[in-house]
Amino acid sequence: MNHARQLVTFLFASSLALAALALAHPKVVSVEPVEGATVARVSKVTLTFSEPLIAAMSGVDVVMTGMPGMENHAAMKLSGVRVIVGPDGKTLVANLARPLPAGSYEADWHAVSTDTHRVTGKLTFTVK
Repeated sequence: MNHARQLVTFLFASSLALAALALAHPKVVSVEPVEGATVARVSKVTLTFSEPLIAAMSGVDVVMTGMPGMENHAAMKLSGVRVIVGPDGKTLVANLARPLPAGSYEADWHAVSTDTHRVTGKLTFTVK
């Protein structure tokens, strides 16, 4: 009987630990520019997550997906983007070499927190 109680206690504790790990993935809590927004000037893209990030394993690629007056514009990954994790440890900032010209953009991001599971996503916006 004592072994059965220990086994049940162990299984219960293990399930709680697994549930905690499953909830540990970083989640985006805010972005700038806002998803789907049309903005006048963008010199950085900021994503804030629910938990601290591992800087060396997190990043953002900014891609121009459309340009006014050009049909079938091929996506162009921008160079000169410097990505840092902010002082709070939860904010991923893509500093652009210069403000973005008019067009449509994607910010393709990946983030890793202490659980070491990589999560990815995409933020889209337009610069007028």
